[in-house]
Amino acid sequence: MYPFGTPTVLPAQDFDPVKDAHDLRKAMKGFGTDENALINIICRRTNEQRQEIQRQFKTHFGKDLIEDIKSETSGNFEKLLVGLLRPIVDFYCAELNDAMAGIGTDETVLIEILCTLSNMEIYTIKNQYLRLYGAHLESELKSETSGNFKRLLTSLCTAARDESGRVDPAAAKDDARELLKAGELRVGTDESMFNMILCQRNYQQLKMIFQEYESITGHSLEKAIKKEFSGDIMEGLIAIYKCVTNKAEYFASRLHKSMAGIGTNDTQLIRVIITRCEIDMTEIKVAFERLYGKSLKSWIKGDTSGHYKHALYALVGEQRSS
Repeated sequence: MYPFGTPTVLPAQDFDPVKDAHDLRKAMKGFGTDENALINIICRRTNEQRQEIQRQFKTHFGKDLIEDIKSETSGNFEKLLVGLLRPIVDFYCAELNDAMAGIGTDETVLIEILCTLSNMEIYTIKNQYLRLYGAHLESELKSETSGNFKRLLTSLCTAARDESGRVDPAAAKDDARELLKAGELRVGTDESMFNMILCQRNYQQLKMIFQEYESITGHSLEKAIKKEFSGDIMEGLIAIYKCVTNKAEYFASRLHKSMAGIGTNDTQLIRVIITRCEIDMTEIKVAFERLYGKSLKSWIKGDTSGHYKHALYALVGEQRSS
């Protein structure tokens, strides 16, 4: 039923958007807010269902649900609920826009989104980005990045990856040799060859290319990329490599990174949970525990608190402990 993985947020059964809209209004009306009611509705409906609830909310009360949520909640809890209420494509666009706004650019966000999505998803995001911000995503990316990394993002932005799923063993051998010649076998690195192969070949073919590379050299292409590249271009190529070999592990590492060390990168934690909870969060949780020896829930418990924590629990399919 779910070709890409197992979601932790599923469509609510016997969905009644009118009742949900009324329950949300009741939770925010008068003095105080019933945060648990907000969590039980917003975090236990799919993005599509949330859009329907918002339409009904506006129809019945003449008010904008997001604006009401903003006035009744604050901090990360607010940020999370508002993110969940946006259509998912708008959410991706806002994350990309925020990553490039102001001084400096958060390249990791650009990588996390552009290196992991399908052609159709990137195409949809590009169109919506233009509608929302009146600017072309590709030209924004070009003005915010430089060098090899800029070329990588531009290639990904064209959304021209082969998605046929066809594999050609002979071509895989050739590509593996080309990557070897472009990297480890020469002084300096021909990044355009890496760019072309990693941005154009389909995932199944890339898997085969990576296996060929390993059987020729005795080590993974990931190791070669780390040796030959540095900085954003390295991170970008590794993200593609990881998405081909084990996408759940890639996102588990993003979650881990958001909480490891001092402080929490809540924007990142929220983004990964919002974007993956309807796709493959179950696999990500399994990968997380395998990689880090403790459950995702225990990490969330250690790094977050209050309603924000309970909302995250609901999204990743965990029961709240007292």
